[in-house]
Amino acid sequence: MATQTQSTQSPTEALSQAGVSIWLDDLSRERITSGGLARLIADRNVVGVTTNPTIFAGALSKGDAYTEQLHALAEAGADLDAAVFETTTDDVRDAADILRPVYDATGGYDGRVSIEVAPDLAHDTTATIEQAHALWEKVDRPNVMIKIPATVEGLDAITAAIGAGISVNVTLIFSLDRYREVIDAYLAGLEQAKAAGLDLSTIHSVASFFVSRVDTEIDKRLAAIGTDEALALKSKAGVANAQLAYELYEEAFSSDRAVALLAAGANRQRPLWASTGVKDPALPDTLYVVELVAQGVVNTMPEKTLEATFDHGEIRGDTVTGSYAEAGAVLDALAAVGVDYDDVTAVLEREGVEKFIVSWHELLDTVRTALEAAR
Repeated sequence: MATQTQSTQSPTEALSQAGVSIWLDDLSRERITSGGLARLIADRNVVGVTTNPTIFAGALSKGDAYTEQLHALAEAGADLDAAVFETTTDDVRDAADILRPVYDATGGYDGRVSIEVAPDLAHDTTATIEQAHALWEKVDRPNVMIKIPATVEGLDAITAAIGAGISVNVTLIFSLDRYREVIDAYLAGLEQAKAAGLDLSTIHSVASFFVSRVDTEIDKRLAAIGTDEALALKSKAGVANAQLAYELYEEAFSSDRAVALLAAGANRQRPLWASTGVKDPALPDTLYVVELVAQGVVNTMPEKTLEATFDHGEIRGDTVTGSYAEAGAVLDALAAVGVDYDDVTAVLEREGVEKFIVSWHELLDTVRTALEAAR
């Protein structure tokens, strides 16, 4: 029988009380101006927003919310890159202002809005650093985060940005080894910031560990293997991989190196569960929410997943910290049936960058067409 507290508490409230910060994985000007974002903050416990090139491509291709600004930019002679830069940073700035009360109330822990460097730069360290600075200065809000992909070339950019006092959302993390390198890059950046005399307490970071895409790729390989042992492992890898990432997070931020930085005022780089909408319709639509509840994490959800969680999510408290042995056994079993984890995560990183580049060029095409029409 449900207790009084359980019966009167929404699942998103329960999720928040269990230590999970709910961030919306979507943004558009219509969502800002209509009050839709403010309503999700008030009614769905949303305390942050993430964006990516795919989200902006979708936003700019629908409706006429950007028409007036694009006309003005065309008349001012803005080129394509400048027009994209202006429209996207305006949306992020406005969203950051809507979330500012959350940022203030949580001391900077939440109330964050993320904007990504151009995905074309994913393998160019110097250009990524330059654009991270440009976006940080243009949005000019303390609660913005600059998204930098966790490619090999992105690691030094992460360190440089953190070292300059820029808050960073590290995106496109798939493997545990790369996640370990991301944490190292963050700690190195904090050490640089400390040496430069910066206030470490103002620097925040999240590490976006992708979940459902891992299942999609591994399940495809398990189906091709086709044995009973292989098929029994379907849709288990994404959650197990993320659970082991949380174990890594706990270990890394208990190290002497991290503890010294935390004592100097630094913040932990929180794990963020990304790609949490299920891709397989046979799976429960709240799978990557209810199975990844742990203190201090972020779950960034598309609105469909957010609404499913609010409607029927069964929040059972921490579903991560007691799971490490079982999660490790899943990865061992995958290796035993012939799934190459390193190859899976390398493919996913490459495809992740490529997908964002495709979306970025769709965004550029949309804005180019709008500018030409305005002219």
